[in-house]
Amino acid sequence: MLEKIFNLIKKIKRVFFPFYKDKELKFVFQKLQEGLPNDKIAARFVGGCVRKYLSNDEIDDIDIATTLSSYEIKERFNNTNFKVVDTGIEHGTITLVSKKHKLEITTLRKDVETDGRHAEVEYIDDWKLDSERRDFTINAIYLDINGKIFDPQMGTVDLKNNNVKFIGDPHKRIEEDYLRIIRFIRFKIIYDSKVEATTNNAIKQNLIGIKKISKERILVELFKILNLKSFINLNESTYLREIFNLIFPEFANLKRLERLKKILNSSKINLNLLLAILLIDKDSNHEYFCHKYNVSNDIKDDLNLLAKNLKLLKNNKDFFTKDIEKYIYLNDKSHLINLNILNFASNSKYTFKNFSEAMKNILKSKTPKFDIDGKYLMNKGMREGVLLGKVLRKIEEEWMKNNFKISDDRVQEIIKQNS
Repeated sequence: MLEKIFNLIKKIKRVFFPFYKDKELKFVFQKLQEGLPNDKIAARFVGGCVRKYLSNDEIDDIDIATTLSSYEIKERFNNTNFKVVDTGIEHGTITLVSKKHKLEITTLRKDVETDGRHAEVEYIDDWKLDSERRDFTINAIYLDINGKIFDPQMGTVDLKNNNVKFIGDPHKRIEEDYLRIIRFIRFKIIYDSKVEATTNNAIKQNLIGIKKISKERILVELFKILNLKSFINLNESTYLREIFNLIFPEFANLKRLERLKKILNSSKINLNLLLAILLIDKDSNHEYFCHKYNVSNDIKDDLNLLAKNLKLLKNNKDFFTKDIEKYIYLNDKSHLINLNILNFASNSKYTFKNFSEAMKNILKSKTPKFDIDGKYLMNKGMREGVLLGKVLRKIEEEWMKNNFKISDDRVQEIIKQNS
């Protein structure tokens, strides 16, 4: 209830205090407009921030389009409180960073030549031409610092109707950058609208082009999809599920989303857990995925540990009962909570009652603390070195087996036996 009230307050604030009235943003636009006549607009917001503003969603990133060159932008902000970063200067993009904002400012441009991965661009000062090179109509809506909309592709109409539509010919837009197929899926999941026949044909005929895209770019876009609250409903659209599976055949367990919906609110699913649910199976599918996309060690370690413990869980009926504190100690409660969720989502024989009882056991169980360390053993007469580590592990193992108890006399005995 409190969360709903909090979200309502945030929505009201966004309506009465729109993001473009922020003092820092006004300063940025003043600097970009400096020295130019008022009838020549130097900068406008564009893309996600405008789309989210019009949909009354939370704005998490801000893109600005400008008629100025990267050199001119850098010059104007050199002696300000903004840090100027050359994040994509070869593409005409400069990033301004302050304590409050991270702003990507890109010079208006048109594509001269494209190969499906990269584009050779020409910098321009024509706002309509700039809009024509963007992907979807809903991403080609511009907003000035006073809140005035410039909408050459009629994106506001499509946004109102939840219509995700390529600008111009879908074939041409996709052939300019094949990653747009995956971006299309992401926006379709967000806005949940029908797919036009021409767009459907263009996507299916160009799927092979995704192989030209770097794995890094694909992974970034994939994670954006998996982080969507509405991704859990993917199976409700036969079309989207089919296209998603054609691009990401590793996700062979999408049907598990239906089980997941029975126990978990979509906003509570973290990325690593969702990857585990969709990937981990007896065929070591997650290992192939990690290798193919060269994922971070954090993700790889999480998936490997969940896969290992899921196997242990299936072979140990006492995992969430008698042995639970042992596994809490070896891992932690949050890991066991995720493991319980994974087990429910992947095992149709694991009932909701089983799941609930395991969750209660996890939450009420104590987290054992092993108080003996190397310093303790040295105080008992042991020397620092490899042997000390071996003795410490032996004491810890016996402590775990003995319900997390071990006497000083027994510790002393183990030290003597190994000295």
